[in-house]
Amino acid sequence: MQRRHEASDAGCERSLMKRLAILGSTRGSHLDYIVNAIRQNELSATINIVMSNKLNAPILERAKNFGLTTDIIDVTGTREECDARVTAKLRKHSIDLIILMGYMRILSADFIHAWENKIINIHPSLLPAHAGKMDLDVHRSVLAAGELETGCTVHYVTEHVDAGPIILQKKCQVLITDTPETLKARVQQCESAALIEAIRIFTI
Repeated sequence: MQRRHEASDAGCERSLMKRLAILGSTRGSHLDYIVNAIRQNELSATINIVMSNKLNAPILERAKNFGLTTDIIDVTGTREECDARVTAKLRKHSIDLIILMGYMRILSADFIHAWENKIINIHPSLLPAHAGKMDLDVHRSVLAAGELETGCTVHYVTEHVDAGPIILQKKCQVLITDTPETLKARVQQCESAALIEAIRIFTI
């Protein structure tokens, strides 16, 4: 009987773990931190699929090195048709939370509504400041504005770009010697910690 109870408890524990999907188009460097957090039992979650719209996206190779399931997003047809195919695959994996990690596509309204409050994105600024900008353009904008502080924002994805409800923000200093590249590197350190914290909030 004891073994049966232990097996039941293990099954219950697995059922409580949130099933994550990651959509990315670039390097996906934050993937390392999420995998490590899961392996160290800092997150009650599993990464069930990593998908990319780019055949040779480094995030796919990174995911394969961790033994994760990967898939290529078929971008033919309309945005709605593409996203419907993505939704079908995510449903097969019973996904609880979608993490956008450098995903270079605008999601359709249908997709966002289907996964309302289940898609999160990280932006390399303290939103709403510098919303709508990407990558180094964000940091150039911060430096041009003469700001002394910047950081990152994890937010829910809505139909309005970079305007969804904020989950959390992390801040870092802007140095007088900063270039867009050095500032990007400092903000990225904040981003990894912010993503882990945001996922932890979702999985509690």
